[in-house]
Amino acid sequence: MKKATSWGKVASWYDNMLEKDDDSFQQKVILPNLVRSMNLGKNQVVLDLACGQGFFARIFSQSGAKVIASDISPELIKIAKQHETRNVEYHVSPADSIKFCPDKSVDAITIILALQNIKNVDGVLAECARVLKDTGSIFLVINHPAFRAPKVSSWQWDEKEKVQHRRMDAYLSEFQTEIDMHPGKKKSEKTVSFHRSLQWYFKMLRKNGFAVAKLEEWISHREPTRGPRFTAEDKARKEFPLFLFLEGRKV
Repeated sequence: MKKATSWGKVASWYDNMLEKDDDSFQQKVILPNLVRSMNLGKNQVVLDLACGQGFFARIFSQSGAKVIASDISPELIKIAKQHETRNVEYHVSPADSIKFCPDKSVDAITIILALQNIKNVDGVLAECARVLKDTGSIFLVINHPAFRAPKVSSWQWDEKEKVQHRRMDAYLSEFQTEIDMHPGKKKSEKTVSFHRSLQWYFKMLRKNGFAVAKLEEWISHREPTRGPRFTAEDKARKEFPLFLFLEGRKV
């Protein structure tokens, strides 16, 4: 029996967002920065864990790399296979149990905006260490935990100083919470998100035999609406990154 997942319930909405929104963060921020950082070549083997509906996996394959992609949601993998699947091999599998992948068989692993939705990160990274070649890298993208903690972070406006600032009501404490995928709707589907600090991620990588080789922080590409607060809001956009990128290498 296939396991139902929270992301499976929003599979069609997620696919529509990624494929039809040319101004998404995935399209405008994450994709170009990730392609630049990974510098993929022909004949490399790439494993895209928690691949969703295959948005990134398909683009990775255009570099000539062989791409293996997996997701725990059968609904998302079904949609992924309906898109062009040249050079992409799809599997339905949890990210902490990738039995289809032999030891030391892949050159690069990507986990894009997914670790924050996975409970057993320790198990995921242990599997990554197992299947990654000694010369390979793991590439992680998450919502920046220092500035985007679900339900305890927000934008604030200081009317006296005319400054927009970021408020954080919690950071070091690890917690999980449900996220409404369609805020405002009475029957909005929910997914689970986990907040962990930077040191938590670094310690977990080290525990599983990885050292951080590169760290980048990526801002939004979207300028705020032109108005009396534009200058302050645009400065805040450029100062507070949305995403954290980490490259880990075996040690």
